[in-house]
Amino acid sequence: MDQSSFTQQRFQLVDEELRRSGIRDERVLEALKKVPREEFLDEEYRSRAYQNRPQPIDCEQTISQPLIVAMMTEALQLSPESRVLEIGTGSGYSAAVLAEIAQDVYSIERHQKLIDRATRVLKDLGYQNIHLRHGDGTLGWPEEGPFDGIVVTAAGPGIPENLRQQLAVGGRLVMPVGKQWGSQNLISLTRTDPKNFREEDLGPVRFVPLIGQEGW
Repeated sequence: MDQSSFTQQRFQLVDEELRRSGIRDERVLEALKKVPREEFLDEEYRSRAYQNRPQPIDCEQTISQPLIVAMMTEALQLSPESRVLEIGTGSGYSAAVLAEIAQDVYSIERHQKLIDRATRVLKDLGYQNIHLRHGDGTLGWPEEGPFDGIVVTAAGPGIPENLRQQLAVGGRLVMPVGKQWGSQNLISLTRTDPKNFREEDLGPVRFVPLIGQEGW
């Protein structure tokens, strides 16, 4: 499939599926129009890049479906000055979407193989505001915090305390919470002041489990 076909499919996905599914933030929609999802997939799956569904990547992980990426990014309510922490780099696709909107993205992945692949792809695409780290995402990246937004791309039994404390006042954290392989809900957490948080349930989702000290 040539590049023009991928571009046509990408615009069609955004305009005909994501908009109709309720995504309203124009910055998010434009970001998904810019990021070539096919570049984050192995050759055998590239033709499926703009199906609105997850696709497999290495290490028994997945690249999330575009609608979920759009929902989670929209829920963060980012500004061009925002600094964002992502837990679970995976393919690097979500980090690229975030980087189209925010000033800086810090992304942590526990699989070295995925970090290596994402580093190559993101460099080839020219991203200079994405910072990657291999490690336990449930511990966060304290020396770079606090963050205006934190997004977790795997489901845990609860929101890790480390991540709560690395969220700036007024910032938002978006994360799936629930069973390891079962019922999960997407939670939006807003830090209203240094000691208090407000939670909102954004609906049912299904993610791979969050592995780490404060995960499964």
